[in-house]
Amino acid sequence: QVQLVESGGGLVQTGGALRATCAAQGFTYTAYCMNWVRQAPGKGPEWVSKIKFDGGTTWYSDSVKGRFTVSRDNAKNTLYLEMNSLKPEDTALYYCARGRPIDYWGQGTQVTVSS
Repeated sequence: QVQLVESGGGLVQTGGALRATCAAQGFTYTAYCMNWVRQAPGKGPEWVSKIKFDGGTTWYSDSVKGRFTVSRDNAKNTLYLEMNSLKPEDTALYYCARGRPIDYWGQGTQVTVSS
């Protein structure tokens, strides 16, 4: 079955960096665009980034544009989110999610940015 397993979150200070990773299995990874979505405490989900099936095109929300970079390794069925210049408002549970419309989510990895 479809499995999306995130890792790489953690606690960093303002201005720090982290890289989240999502390992995908149970489906043809190269057939799908992939997303990162985050949810802060007490708030609804916020779409962060999307990458085309071949990695050739990427999209970002205004809130992370210029600071975050999404990439994928199709040989390893893995999705990445490089997060730089982190701010306290980036604190959230970060999920990788398949497709558009999104049909599967992982369990999330926690990113906490201290001020």
